[in-house]
Amino acid sequence: MSTELHTSHLVVGGAALAREPSGRVVFVSGALADETVLVEFRTAKKDFATADVRTVLVASADRVDPPCEAWHRGCGGCDWQHIEASAQLRNKTAIVAEALTRTARLVDPVVIAAGAVEPWAYRTTVRVAVNSAAVGYRSRRSHHVVPISHCPVAASGVDAELARLVPGRSHGDDEVVIRTSVATGEVNVSTDPRRQVLHEDVAGHRFRVSLGSFFQSSPLAAELLVAAVGRAIADVELSASHVVDAYGGIGLFAVTSAATARLVTVVEGSASACADAQVNLAGRTAVVVESRVEDWTPVPADLVIADPARSGLDKAAVSVLAATGTPILVLVSCDTGSLARDTGLLSAAGYEHDGTQVIDAFPNTSHIETVTRFVRASDRSDPTRSDACR
Repeated sequence: MSTELHTSHLVVGGAALAREPSGRVVFVSGALADETVLVEFRTAKKDFATADVRTVLVASADRVDPPCEAWHRGCGGCDWQHIEASAQLRNKTAIVAEALTRTARLVDPVVIAAGAVEPWAYRTTVRVAVNSAAVGYRSRRSHHVVPISHCPVAASGVDAELARLVPGRSHGDDEVVIRTSVATGEVNVSTDPRRQVLHEDVAGHRFRVSLGSFFQSSPLAAELLVAAVGRAIADVELSASHVVDAYGGIGLFAVTSAATARLVTVVEGSASACADAQVNLAGRTAVVVESRVEDWTPVPADLVIADPARSGLDKAAVSVLAATGTPILVLVSCDTGSLARDTGLLSAAGYEHDGTQVIDAFPNTSHIETVTRFVRASDRSDPTRSDACR
């Protein structure tokens, strides 16, 4: 039996929020803001429920029919294909502003849209499932593999390699990672030990990227993030600064945003990424420390750039990074929920939110990338904000 609901706005996670006549909140997957929909409930608890759209009665002007045929067969790779491409960044910016207001309890936070990659053929890294029957992506909320031979969000090199994969290459379910370089055409495939390293260009710099190391969804996404970090630190005199690049990965921000720094310390827990960072930072005044940020012994810093995984900083990392005494901390986040939580934790540690830039690095999905500047309140005698945060 379907239930009619009217949605108000999109929330963290990509669903739309609606309320039943009783006042209970319902998170509706597949709906947009200000739509009237018939839904089928998936879970129901006392305070909230989750549901899926079955019929759209009154559609948003931003709604489109998903163009990917695999989406219609249940592929779970892209949960926002039903939103018109140019509207996705606007919706993501609104989600971030709402989360910072509601969860972090900020009053009128400055949140701006800072760019998006092209919506199709952009992903230079994908993870596909391979079992005895199919090669493809997992279906929505299931381990079932939806067969795929072509992916419209995958870069051409990835898509070509995807078409070559065949079922039954491994015993039982397995996953294959494919990564390609826009700059060189090199391809990494996790099943091929000969192709484990490639090279990619970002913001005029060439990077070695091992298959076991994290890299952004595309070099353009990386460049948008580098530009956003650059705006956030535009008032920092780097030539006199010690910059800590926490969760520094292959050295993306150490090489680009902190290129002219007096000293850069990269703190990274992945051995593979640390090895890449050593290569990428060769000839620079830099130190690479293989350590979890939470276990690292902090040193004095003039600027901290932190790019944690989806789980964010949490209390332990906030404590370590605050102990550096940095007057400015720039947080690169790929999860709006953890950003809102970490904003509260940083506030408690004495750092004020000084603007968030929103980047759509994953079009057609609800994933959101942000770059947020925090300023230590005790140092803030001049209330002028950086250009990026006005």
